[in-house]
Amino acid sequence: MAVYTEIGFADAAALCARLGLGRLTDLQGIKSGIENTNYYATTERGAWVLTLFERLARDALPYYLRLMRHLAAAGVPVPAPQADAAGELVHELAGKPAAVVTRLPGSHRHAPALAHCEQVGAMLARMHLAAADFPLAQPHPRGLAWWRETVPVVLPYLQRAQPGQATLMQDELAFQEEWAGSAAAQGLPRGPIHADLFRDNVMFDDTAGDDRLCGFFDFYFAGTDHLLFDLAVCLNDWCSDPATGRMDDTRATAFIGAYHARRPLVPAEQRLMPALLRAAAFRFWLSRLWDWHLPRRAAMLTPKDPGHFERVLRERIATPWHPDV
Repeated sequence: MAVYTEIGFADAAALCARLGLGRLTDLQGIKSGIENTNYYATTERGAWVLTLFERLARDALPYYLRLMRHLAAAGVPVPAPQADAAGELVHELAGKPAAVVTRLPGSHRHAPALAHCEQVGAMLARMHLAAADFPLAQPHPRGLAWWRETVPVVLPYLQRAQPGQATLMQDELAFQEEWAGSAAAQGLPRGPIHADLFRDNVMFDDTAGDDRLCGFFDFYFAGTDHLLFDLAVCLNDWCSDPATGRMDDTRATAFIGAYHARRPLVPAEQRLMPALLRAAAFRFWLSRLWDWHLPRRAAMLTPKDPGHFERVLRERIATPWHPDV
């Protein structure tokens, strides 16, 4: 969510009018994130997020947008994509595919407490159950195939400056390739996953008293993969110490307990959690290195530090973590 493509107020207003959203009154670029161009759009009828897709192909977008519509219809609090008169969810603006979705209320919790972790775990289980009958399938775009393509691109930067990091990257890719080909991996439950459910992709609202989870958003890394990968992404972000990468066992146990109460983990998921925690850490270390060494121009963009997920990966290798449910 950076601004790579700057759009005019009049063009955004015309799109909002075509979607029946009312007169546009305010348009503000969003600086967080790194993948797409995003704007907050306010109209007479409400608050929306306007996205221009910078990397995703137009034919890939129906999966993400229809998944969000499917979840919203099932009562899961996610942004609802807005259709035009012909029922199309993918639009065009500035020559690029675009979407307009409802803007969730609330704000992020960057220092989550136990209650936040429990709510995210419970809602993630609810999301997985609601998505079980989603009719479309699409590979997880940042899964093993992408790792294989991207490691050779990033590796030369590490080999020149940080040979220890290069060795770690090569060793971990080899581990993940071997694990992914195993019978155990092939037997894990699969389905649509969010794949990027960090603290800045979840909203909470405390206007009525206690903090209440009011939505998941940014589904543009979603795909069909192991459900356990979603849990691993969350555990590595919501339940890890930011300075050291170590797992906070109290928060992690609360998260898993809330998830397990709604969608019980099968024994293989409990046993194989350490491998998925490594996979999730590797995925984000690799993507942050890619963004760091091969940045794109944007009006508002701050690449994230790759070092954090290197620490998380090393910690997950040194200290495997199993859920206790």
